[in-house]
Amino acid sequence: MIDNTTVAKILDAADIVEVVSDFVSLRRRGVNYVGLCPFHNERTPSFSVSKTKGICHCFSCGKGGSPVNFIMEHEQLSYYEALKYLAKKYHIEIVEKELTDEERAEQTEREGMLIVNEFATQSFEDNLFNIQEGREIGLSYFYERGFSDNIIKKFRLGYSLDNSNSLFKMAVSKGYNKNYLFKTGLCVDDKRGGGYDRFKGRVVFPVLNVAGKTIAFSARTLKNDQAKYVNSPESIIYTKGNELYGLFQAKHAIVKHNKCYLVEGNADVVSMHQAGIDNTVASLGTALTPNQVRMIHRFTENVTIMYDGDSAGIKAAFKAINLLLPEGINVRVLLLPDGDDPDSFAKKHNSTEFLNYINDNEVDFIRFMKRMLLDEVKNDPIKRASVVGDVITSISLIPFEIQRSIYTKECSELFGVDEEILVREIAKKINQNKQKEYEKKQRKISEEKLENKREEDIIVPIYNEEKNDIIKHKTADSNAKNLFPYEKEVLKYIVKYGMTDFCIGNSDVKNISLLTYISEELDIDEITFTNPIYIKIFSIAKECLNDFNTDLAIFDEDLAKDNINALKEGVNKIRQESLFSIQDLEKKEKELNEKISAEAKKKRSEFQMYYLEKRLSSHIDDDVRLTTLELIQEKHSLSKIHTKYGVLKSDFEKLDILVPQALYNWKDALIQCQIKECQQSLNLTKDAKESAELLKAIQELYALRKDLAQYLGDRVVNPKN
Repeated sequence: MIDNTTVAKILDAADIVEVVSDFVSLRRRGVNYVGLCPFHNERTPSFSVSKTKGICHCFSCGKGGSPVNFIMEHEQLSYYEALKYLAKKYHIEIVEKELTDEERAEQTEREGMLIVNEFATQSFEDNLFNIQEGREIGLSYFYERGFSDNIIKKFRLGYSLDNSNSLFKMAVSKGYNKNYLFKTGLCVDDKRGGGYDRFKGRVVFPVLNVAGKTIAFSARTLKNDQAKYVNSPESIIYTKGNELYGLFQAKHAIVKHNKCYLVEGNADVVSMHQAGIDNTVASLGTALTPNQVRMIHRFTENVTIMYDGDSAGIKAAFKAINLLLPEGINVRVLLLPDGDDPDSFAKKHNSTEFLNYINDNEVDFIRFMKRMLLDEVKNDPIKRASVVGDVITSISLIPFEIQRSIYTKECSELFGVDEEILVREIAKKINQNKQKEYEKKQRKISEEKLENKREEDIIVPIYNEEKNDIIKHKTADSNAKNLFPYEKEVLKYIVKYGMTDFCIGNSDVKNISLLTYISEELDIDEITFTNPIYIKIFSIAKECLNDFNTDLAIFDEDLAKDNINALKEGVNKIRQESLFSIQDLEKKEKELNEKISAEAKKKRSEFQMYYLEKRLSSHIDDDVRLTTLELIQEKHSLSKIHTKYGVLKSDFEKLDILVPQALYNWKDALIQCQIKECQQSLNLTKDAKESAELLKAIQELYALRKDLAQYLGDRVVNPKN
């Protein structure tokens, strides 16, 4: 377990922009940052990151959240694993107790497999450097390939001893679950209670995911009588079509150079990095896949394909081109001299020579296709037309019209075909592509409708005391459905602004927090939330009040010190300037003091505003965290036309109006529910006395609604609509 103090340190240290930037290439847009969503396929950025709020959000698929939630979602980690990931990133020490065998067995399957893979990686590394067999066979092989110790350690290369079960025995003796050894593919079950090592007698290339976790292995034999490579089977932590070898080591260089080199083999990647070209990755023993393309696109829009120059490599390059182009990626291709692959070419040239060769010889995909295809067809007009057709197909996949136009013109010049003809043919291809995409979407929609028939009953979370957990429950309670939007509106203001100062139009009244105001209003009328998750969030929010007062006092103390230091530095700087009079000096010092005070007020306000949502959006409870994220996400943003003729007030500036209105709306909805219940009872009863009491109750409830109407007015927006 991680104590609350350490959790608070992690949450305070975690910068959402820094965390997301490890996985997504971000660009500043106004006060926020944007990039391609890492959770779904898209060509234009819809993933927004707010440094001020400390959250991220995709306006297309809706995923995102706090740094903790982002890491959990992206890396498929538990809450505590995500916290440990962030603690490691920000060098925050976490003291954990040693797990017993029973506790280790209770770890989730995914976590257990990652732990076993990390143990194996360390064992293979130790074999390579510290065991005689590993040094004489494995390390000698890597040295022969020209790999330095630094590169070997960078890619965590290793060696598996030439013994049938050395890794299996060592892992089991140290308490690791043998089922995880089998599920990761490190070992194979011998069906007699034991197992044998899959990679024995081979040099090992660990496959790391984008977060640096070992998810699989690729092992090469040094003997001639065995299969050259043996790879880990796919598992719940590894799908080879979704991963790229070397991406963890290359991602920062890819962003820095805004370019990615795509090669075929693991050794090619290592050699390229050895040569100083460290923005290089490779697909994992398969043809390039759409998921791998999307992963590259998160970091750059520029890719150079550098496959082998044989027929298989050229064929793979054509397929890769047609996968990269639809994603809006700028594709170039480099053919190395005959007989060379990236690995062998890197050994013959230093970094400068290699980069110069790339710059001089890489070409766009059209010139590459012309060079490869026209040599085969020579003067055959039918085959030549077929080649042009292949090029047209590739151009039609480009999503941006300007780029298509440029490539069309280039194709016309290279192949000697009238540009207008090419434009018409490309338009046909585009329409065909759209039709296929439309049909595909319609099939998907039809399948989803069949699988998920919409039901009238609302799904609400219910707390189950026996299971001590939240369960999803279907209910036909019309009151719950009717009150849900009003409760949601009030809770939204609590989560977003709960700790901000709040009073209603009376300067003589001491400010209280918005959360306290709402809490007292609900207590006066004995109103409670009906949604169990909302009840839980409201309770946790009130518990945060004590911590908030302490944290605010510490924040104010630190802020005061910062203000004094800033004022001293500013005054000294002003007095060093050449001024004409004492009045000028006093004026500048006054302006400085006002500026520092305004900035301090803004910082304090932001601390109050984001305090509660920051803690709730990073809460350990999944339902609390995800519901909070749903409440604080802005669904839409105003276009420029709305602010053209004046500055519109934000919700924060109108809280004194919006919050009371939300409460009155909720109360009005409650009264409507009570009226409806009374009317239903009136229709069912045959007792005259009971009927009279119900009629009187209905009249009183209508009178209450009339009283509320003067507060509601016409300006109220019904959240239900």
